[in-house]
Amino acid sequence: MTASVTDIGARRRWMSILAKAESNDLEVAWAELGAPPSYRVVRGPEIGLVMVRGRAGGTGARFNLGEMTVTRCTVQIDDGTVGHAYVSGRARRHAELAAVLDAVLQAPARRAAVEAIVGRLAAVQADRRRTAEARAAATRVEFLTLVRGEE
Repeated sequence: MTASVTDIGARRRWMSILAKAESNDLEVAWAELGAPPSYRVVRGPEIGLVMVRGRAGGTGARFNLGEMTVTRCTVQIDDGTVGHAYVSGRARRHAELAAVLDAVLQAPARRAAVEAIVGRLAAVQADRRRTAEARAAATRVEFLTLVRGEE
């Protein structure tokens, strides 16, 4: 199956949302599926490390920031569609569920129902982000410098 450019963008979006979701939110999403698809694990879930790279000022030369623990998983659902997931940390179940949901989202027949679930996960993430930003903004301090003139 060849994906179009818009499909790649949509898949990138939902994979990001599934990877960043909290494990308990993903379990709720899994329960909302009703009859979950049958699948087999192709690889993993397995825990490993990735090198995190950064750029000075966001535009400068790249440098190795450090290593980060990730869990990856690849599954194949009964219609042959393969789903992948990479999740930060040591969350084996989270990676497996995200991979299954990725595979289901690639199947046009079930995509609409699962996209609604992913939309709710995105809304929960946005709400948590706004709450954290508001909490951080409350601690913001404005500094004012006064220049004292000569008398």
